[in-house]
Amino acid sequence: MPEKSKYARVERERRFLLDGFPEEIKVVRVRRITDRYLERTTLRLREMTDESGQTVFKLTQKLSAPKNGTEQGFITNIYLTREEFDVLAQLPARTLKKTRYSVPPFGIDVFEESLEGLVLAEAEFDSDQAADELRIPSYIAREVTADRRFTGGSLVGASRSELKNWLLEYGVKLI
Repeated sequence: MPEKSKYARVERERRFLLDGFPEEIKVVRVRRITDRYLERTTLRLREMTDESGQTVFKLTQKLSAPKNGTEQGFITNIYLTREEFDVLAQLPARTLKKTRYSVPPFGIDVFEESLEGLVLAEAEFDSDQAADELRIPSYIAREVTADRRFTGGSLVGASRSELKNWLLEYGVKLI
């Protein structure tokens, strides 16, 4: 893993479990997201549609290089046309669906299908100092930044039973 890269950026984020969707918050944007985790790769194919109907397609590679704190590794994004997305979407993959509510500085993800009832919040940062200075609102139940099970790449393969058990470890019930 390179120390620095002109193609990838360092990904710094913190992740949190919620007991449910918080009331009385200001949502500034809503997007429906379908992630396809391409089998036997570190690649994610994403289709993201906002409330206006505009759709963005991305191919993302996340290379894990966790250090102490919020640094998760490196992330590279490539924006795709619909045609490019359709070609790559034919590859074998596991799918995860969610709705993301932007509540700065958080993106609150409400998951669907086998992960229904899971609500996670994520915040991304440009520096470790900014991550350390995050003020955690009262609607946050538990931080799970260091728990790799609560990353998309792990959640996409989780059974409902596994998810329930993982949440119980944090004292959170599946909604």
